Amino acid sequence: MRLLHTSDWHLGRSFHRVNMLGAQAVFIDHLVETVRTHEVDAVLVAGDVYDRAVPPLPAVELYDRALHRLAELGVPTVMISGNHDSARRLGVGAGLIGRAGIHLRTDPDGCADPVVLADVHGDVALYGLPYLEPALVKDQLGAAKVSHEAVLGAAMDRVRADLAARPPGTRAVVLAHAFVTGGQASDSERDIAVGGVEAVPASVFDGVDYAALGHLHGCQTISERVRYSGSPLAYSFSEADHRKSMWLVELGAPGEIGAERIDTPVPRPLARLRGRLDTLLDDPAHTVHEESWVEATLTDPVRPDDPMARLAVRFPHTLSLAFDPEGREEDGAATYAQRLKGRTDQEIAEDFVAHVRGGGKADEAERAVLQAAFEDVRTAAAAADGGQEARR
Repeated sequence: MRLLHTSDWHLGRSFHRVNMLGAQAVFIDHLVETVRTHEVDAVLVAGDVYDRAVPPLPAVELYDRALHRLAELGVPTVMISGNHDSARRLGVGAGLIGRAGIHLRTDPDGCADPVVLADVHGDVALYGLPYLEPALVKDQLGAAKVSHEAVLGAAMDRVRADLAARPPGTRAVVLAHAFVTGGQASDSERDIAVGGVEAVPASVFDGVDYAALGHLHGCQTISERVRYSGSPLAYSFSEADHRKSMWLVELGAPGEIGAERIDTPVPRPLARLRGRLDTLLDDPAHTVHEESWVEATLTDPVRPDDPMARLAVRFPHTLSLAFDPEGREEDGAATYAQRLKGRTDQEIAEDFVAHVRGGGKADEAERAVLQAAFEDVRTAAAAADGGQEARR
């Protein structure tokens, strides 16, 4: 059985104020053509279909066209909600849409309700696990505690129980939206940490033939049977070195698996340039980047006059400009964005506590209060959508 694994479309998202809807439409064209030319048996979409809970109308229209085109091909599609999606909105009409071969899995109660397909080797059960907000689904799933590992583990227990009741030799595929240990993040994913812990071990997926993951935007192989497809388009300059693709997965007889990367269209290359302004403007090595989307970091000791306009003469698609003067002391001179890069909300809040009291760090009790506050905010935001809306 041939499966096409994709995720993190983020329909409606822009890239540094550049509207990406046209590039997303080109990707959908490519997806449909890949399904046709490679004779795909099922499409797996592992969450973050939209970029936000209430997407703009053009994004909804593109999604609608994509579903109609996949249904017209007669190829089953299994799709789960991610932490950017509104599960309730994405899941509207799931029963009716399922009759057309588009199977939406947005409710945790449906974790053990697979789409069952068959080939010459027998049945393949496709299980969809939507993004699980721990505080909201702990009791629903009977998890031992409020954590990503606990709720995902509880969902997988249900999957394994259902699989055990099926005919021997039934192969299983799971779609999930999570941060699995060993994965590499980029700047464009939103934090899903609970209590400072967001990663789950790959072993949570033991017992299935393939885990089709979403959430991280880089295409990654956690193990032979646990993979991220990554986003089909770059959504931050931290993805400049990514090769954007989908996984074409071959399920053979029980135990046999293979995977091939299918590249996705690149609307425009990304380039991260660094140096003095005159060097960037004159160096012939940068000729290859003249039509790229550019992030430029200037290292001139003194900020040059009108740098963006001067850069745009050679690099007309410059989207981001930063300054990091040579010889600067590594202290408070760093920009606000640079100081916050890579830090969680919890860490930033603890730093603020230390700042306002003149250097004294937050103690254990204060850290617990901050942690509870962040989790309450996340839970309230998700509950506003009836149980599964991601933080916006």
